[in-house]
Amino acid sequence: MAFKSPVYNVISVPIEKIVPNTYNPNSVAPPEMKLLYDSIREDGYTMPIVCYYVKNRDIYVIVDGFHRYRVMLDYPDIRERENGRLPVSVINKRLDNRMASTIRHNRARGSHDVDLMSNIVKELHELGRSDAWISKHLGMDRDEILRLKQITGLAALFKDVKFGQAWRPVEDEYYEEEPAADCAEVSDEEKELAQTSVL
Repeated sequence: MAFKSPVYNVISVPIEKIVPNTYNPNSVAPPEMKLLYDSIREDGYTMPIVCYYVKNRDIYVIVDGFHRYRVMLDYPDIRERENGRLPVSVINKRLDNRMASTIRHNRARGSHDVDLMSNIVKELHELGRSDAWISKHLGMDRDEILRLKQITGLAALFKDVKFGQAWRPVEDEYYEEEPAADCAEVSDEEKELAQTSVL
């Protein structure tokens, strides 16, 4: 069967059944939120909210579109005009893949909170995802992943990191070795000459 994008199956969902996820690291400043409100007021909702449907609770968890959802919550005129319903396209993915989807949406168009982003990396790590998986699915390079791990400060996140060995301790015997028999004594004159050439 051919792949069909979720956007071709947009449904109308009462806002009471829509809940935010707990991990979204995207943040929008007040001026941009006002601009989003103006856009929705003038043009209506032109893009659906992306959600995951939790059947046993009959709720839709937001994957992308939290701020469009917030506009309806915060502005009674929008809520009334839209009859308290939001356009939703549903994706059916496991939590780690939903988290990756959220990050991809955010990174493709906006900013994200660094502390929340580091928590995402931590949660994905706890779900058993490798740095390679995180890099591939979240579009990050290894240095960025390492910096985000450092923010969380959890040693467990570094268990798979390979560190270089630029310095190695020397065995104690090195300091106990006798000087080689063929080493000649350095004269006072040579010592003085070496000192003046350094200065």
